[in-house]
Amino acid sequence: QVQLVESGGGLVQAGESLRLSCAASGRTFSNYAVGWFRRAPGKEREFVAAIIRTGGRTNYADPVKGRFTISRDNAKNTVYLQMNTLKPEDTAVYYCAAYRSLSAFVSMIESSYDYWGQGTQVTVSS
Repeated sequence: QVQLVESGGGLVQAGESLRLSCAASGRTFSNYAVGWFRRAPGKEREFVAAIIRTGGRTNYADPVKGRFTISRDNAKNTVYLQMNTLKPEDTAVYYCAAYRSLSAFVSMIESSYDYWGQGTQVTVSS
């Protein structure tokens, strides 16, 4: 079992930045790929970014490429999502998720992920 807890959400204005954190406990975190997903009001949950267990490869959804950066510190059992130049359409509940993987590739598919956090709200005002 892996327990995930997100933090760092809040209310910001368009153009500002936030950094989300996903703290993990339980199994050996460095054996898990981690992703960030989000659910905007009235919409389905969607993929945002993901990172392989070593941090050496990442994937991003097109709407966030160039603005968001995912990273991890396995010594701290934490994954980060740095979000810059935020837009009102980034408003959502952000979830981190993990699945055990030794692969050099990381999934962008929600069903690949076995463990989920409770989410943190990000609100971007215009």
